[in-house]
Amino acid sequence: MNKILQEQFFVDDLSDDQKHVITDINGYISQAMNNNQHSVAVIEGAAGTGKSVVLMELVRKYMTDKHYKTSLVVNHPELYKAYRDLGASIPNMKVSSIRRPTSLINYAQKNHEKYDIIFVDEAHLLYSKPEPYAHYRGQNQLTDLMNLAKVVVVVYDFDQVFQSKMYWDKQLLQKTIGNHPHKLFSMNFQYRMVASDEQVAWMDELTEQKPMKPFPENSDFEFKVFDTAGELFENIKKRNKEVGMSRVVATSGFPRIDGRHNVEMDSFSLPWDEWDPQRTHWAKREGSITQVGTIYTLQGFDLNYVGMIIGPSFGYDKQTDSMTIIPEKYSHKEIFKKRKDIHFTNEEYKEFIANVLNVLIKRGKYGLYLTAYDDALRQRLVELYQSTK
Repeated sequence: MNKILQEQFFVDDLSDDQKHVITDINGYISQAMNNNQHSVAVIEGAAGTGKSVVLMELVRKYMTDKHYKTSLVVNHPELYKAYRDLGASIPNMKVSSIRRPTSLINYAQKNHEKYDIIFVDEAHLLYSKPEPYAHYRGQNQLTDLMNLAKVVVVVYDFDQVFQSKMYWDKQLLQKTIGNHPHKLFSMNFQYRMVASDEQVAWMDELTEQKPMKPFPENSDFEFKVFDTAGELFENIKKRNKEVGMSRVVATSGFPRIDGRHNVEMDSFSLPWDEWDPQRTHWAKREGSITQVGTIYTLQGFDLNYVGMIIGPSFGYDKQTDSMTIIPEKYSHKEIFKKRKDIHFTNEEYKEFIANVLNVLIKRGKYGLYLTAYDDALRQRLVELYQSTK
């Protein structure tokens, strides 16, 4: 398992905290399997807390045991490819049991299949409304999965919710689970990044539009701010040659220029990430160094270094000395789709956009290189960065 952990999650072994969570969940699963009710185990934690590492250890234990009928589902197309790769490297694992949730639900309902345990990574990406375009005609995917299994183990991070069709909060989760037996397993420890707690808090406070301050320099985590995206890219390319898995990412909102919808800023001009049916996921493809990653290719993945270009939908308010969010400049309109059962306020849409940035800036294990499209925001970030040098 150590080799698998290293290749996918950049960790050498499970931590004591993670082992403790796994022991607790194993106990809950054992108890729930003897219960006639459908039970739910909720693994909750912020980005980088090792939720997927814990889930994969549970997957390895139960999905290689012929005594259990199991499945692993994830609604993220790139992560789905990565898990199928992982599954192929685990002895006695059936790769065919790793599916997208709509595929599993439609198959199981049609064939009257039932499961002992269904594992769900990135459960905040489950549809909480019908989505006919994606061939899902149910009302809530978690409800459907609960009906199919004795135990459903779901991984949630409510700060990674950024689309109305996949909207989740704690109240909706509790309402969906209803009277079914359930238990929350909280993971509040940071493992992806070598950053300190104070440095992670700085990232959170930036996206929460709190007053800006210099980045704390109290760990080996490498933080740099660049006045140009071109210089940022050169440094990311250098890191990619040295240690690999270093990529440029950006948030939405870049204008079309001469018919091109690239990420263009100063001397920097690269296309957005491209969906590719090939099995290798975007983060691991070497050609990705000449594309700009998004939430759709990087959510759930780890990098060594991330070069973050904060897009035009983020500005700066001098009076409050804080970053601001400008929804009308966010060009990916999927975020703003209406739904009949829930009305979203402008502040909630801003929160969706902030969540996208928060997820992306935490992709790098060893470092974050940062710049911003908005002149005032970029100048303030540079000023704060230089004040520490």
